[in-house]
Amino acid sequence: MEFGLNNKQKEIQELAKRFTDEEIIPRARQNDIDEHFPIEILKKMGPLGLMGGTVPKEWGGSELDFVSDAIIFEEVGRGCSSLRTILSVQVSLVEQAILNWGTEEQKRKYLPGLCRGELLGAFAITEPEAGSDAGSLKTTAQKVDGGWLLNGVKTWISNGGMADVLIIFARVGKEPGSKAISAFIVEKGTEGFTTREIKGKLGLKAANTAVLFFKDSFVPEDALLGNQGEGFKIALSCLDNGRFGVASGCVGIIQACIDASTQYAKKRVQFGKSIASFQLVQDMIAKMVVDRDAARLLVYRAAELKNKGVRNTLESSIAKYFASEAAVRAATDAIQIHGAYGYSNAFPVERYLRDAKVATIYEGTSQIQKLIIGEHTLGVRAFF
Repeated sequence: MEFGLNNKQKEIQELAKRFTDEEIIPRARQNDIDEHFPIEILKKMGPLGLMGGTVPKEWGGSELDFVSDAIIFEEVGRGCSSLRTILSVQVSLVEQAILNWGTEEQKRKYLPGLCRGELLGAFAITEPEAGSDAGSLKTTAQKVDGGWLLNGVKTWISNGGMADVLIIFARVGKEPGSKAISAFIVEKGTEGFTTREIKGKLGLKAANTAVLFFKDSFVPEDALLGNQGEGFKIALSCLDNGRFGVASGCVGIIQACIDASTQYAKKRVQFGKSIASFQLVQDMIAKMVVDRDAARLLVYRAAELKNKGVRNTLESSIAKYFASEAAVRAATDAIQIHGAYGYSNAFPVERYLRDAKVATIYEGTSQIQKLIIGEHTLGVRAFF
């Protein structure tokens, strides 16, 4: 494995870093306070190729490798986790699902707009009674003349209230378990499809999170993504990508904590000298640096496997578990270094903690990741 970045990756890193410093960071605090969905920033990212991911250029994408994808997620996550969440749902889940499972017509219809940032995507599995146990979802798809009727409720769907294109997972027939689940592409404005934004979140306040309602919502036959009954397989393959995006963004949170903490520690004077010279402050910052490097290397390992087309469920789970927990540790210590100031939004570290916590929950909780790791290690499945 090569540990250095190639020239193209370095160019992507510089572009993403410059965009984050100039466009994202100056607006992140106020967007969080106002719970403002940063659509104006997204519109600037598309033309720069920051939303095109690994999608080939023939479909309007940027044709990047997965290390470059990780670099973009890390840099955007360094600036604003709300924006990184929006981006990774778009790129890692929706674009990848359509690229890997869609028909030629579906790719032609949706991918160019998604990659240019002209369309926003969402990916809807979770339901009020189906979270970690995604195979128990109750949303149904009934076959009718010319298409399907969707009925059910989805919840905690990132981008759900803003999306133009949504991938919905629903049960066809009465057979229990995951084999009856299929995936459908649903467009905004579909009759019988409504949304309600979820308010009062701890973090990711500038991201849209919604409940989706389907009441006899008709979608045409060609809305089926993949084959009937392949929905759970599609979902699992996409979650490997989603977890990869979350892990990459968490590396960015850790880097942001290092940046904020070192800057503050050098300026803050107590007992006649800067607290940067205090051993226990150095201890906290040193742990952040080690966690950042370890998390980044785990992300890059998963990226290299993705580049080679090798299954990476285990490696993506390890990266997601470690990076998300490390981001929480880093943000907690960053607040401690800032003292009382860290407890207020005068400094960004309190936002880093609020945003980091959800990374241990969505795209599979830390507990689910440990069960995946345990299954691969022991050969014994602990669930479903």
